[in-house]
Amino acid sequence: MSHTDTTPAPSLGVTLWRQTWPMAIGVLSLLGFQLVDSAFIARLGTAPLAAQSFTFPLSFLIIGVQVGMGIAIAALISRALGAGEQARAKRLGSLVLLSGTGVIALLVLLLWWLQAPIFLRLGAAPESLGLIRSYWTPQLLSAWLGACLYFGYSLFRAHGNTRLPGVLMVVTSLVNLALDPLLIFGAGPWPGLGLPGAAIATVLAFALGLMILGWRLAGLDWLSWQGLVDEWRLSLRPFAGIAGPAMISQLMPPLAAMLAISAVASLGEAQVAAWGLANRLETVSLMVVLAMTMSLPPWLGRCYGAGDWAQIHRLLRLALRVVVVWQLALGLILAVAAPWVAQALSGNPEVRGDLAMLVRFMLPSYAALGVCMLVVSAGNALGWPLRAMLMSAARLFVFYLPCLWIGTWLAGLTGLAAGAALGNLLAGLAAWGLLRRVLSSPRRMAAVSS
Repeated sequence: MSHTDTTPAPSLGVTLWRQTWPMAIGVLSLLGFQLVDSAFIARLGTAPLAAQSFTFPLSFLIIGVQVGMGIAIAALISRALGAGEQARAKRLGSLVLLSGTGVIALLVLLLWWLQAPIFLRLGAAPESLGLIRSYWTPQLLSAWLGACLYFGYSLFRAHGNTRLPGVLMVVTSLVNLALDPLLIFGAGPWPGLGLPGAAIATVLAFALGLMILGWRLAGLDWLSWQGLVDEWRLSLRPFAGIAGPAMISQLMPPLAAMLAISAVASLGEAQVAAWGLANRLETVSLMVVLAMTMSLPPWLGRCYGAGDWAQIHRLLRLALRVVVVWQLALGLILAVAAPWVAQALSGNPEVRGDLAMLVRFMLPSYAALGVCMLVVSAGNALGWPLRAMLMSAARLFVFYLPCLWIGTWLAGLTGLAAGAALGNLLAGLAAWGLLRRVLSSPRRMAAVSS
């Protein structure tokens, strides 16, 4: 006798919540410890905080490469799973773990070798290079370990498991938070390491996370080491077709950050320190958006592999509504609470005033920025990475940077903050217009994804 399962399927909103909340908590913990990390460093003085701020664009550069490769990982593996190609998904998982860790290792070595001319070009004073170098060497090691973790997370997300990446992000963040004050300031007879201690704490936390991730992967049948050469030849072109534009899209924000901090450096050391804290706060406030850019692409990729464009349309509409409502509400609350937020993050009165002003202007504009980020992420998953790349370029070099530069020229740091907010708003409107055109008809969607 047959039995029919009459259990109702969960709604789209419930499924989106289940896919996103583990990543949102993980992203919040990961970015939260980075914000607290900067708050600890701010207690050391303006010079160490400014030194750390100069490293942010290069750290974003490494993250951009790893995220671009992670997008390709999630897209190809999820499409293979959606098409029922289990064996190929295993080979792809092995390939991307090997190639990803190797590429990031080469990039880390290059950035270590070229650090002095790069930081001088960004506007750092020659006398600050020693302080920057003491932090940058262990920070590069932590960046490589973090990339290895991220590629493992991408493999889990491609298989629909967002819980383990979220849990590991929380665990590594808590370990980092526990080690930060001990290594930065010291305890009892143990002297503090100052600025380098923050990076060493991250190295130890990521190393622990990597061991746990490797142990979990060893118990899963997601990897295959047979036929990798043939699979590499077969998959190199589609991987490059996704990873290339995605990496260019992800590398444009670090380039824009380098240009932006060069403009801020002309205003003074305290302004650089405030800008660095504002960037940390930006990433924390975008936790839901960042979680969706990690949880949505594998889901969209499976729908793409199955040809279910109606589900894709419903999913994107729901995700965009969530992003706009959440980011606008959070931005307005933080803008009102800007003086207290700045006081919690910095002990320097001059830095506090500049940071409060940046928060008031920029935080509400992240609702529009979130729309743009979600559209770019969806484009990479749905087979139109070139348009996603062009949208990223327009966001930064047509809207964000010109508005930022003009604002700085007209009104210093206040104009810079207002210009950045206006650039985010214009980019969000442009991204929304692009998505509406692409999703307006099945025929156009098919043409774009072909």
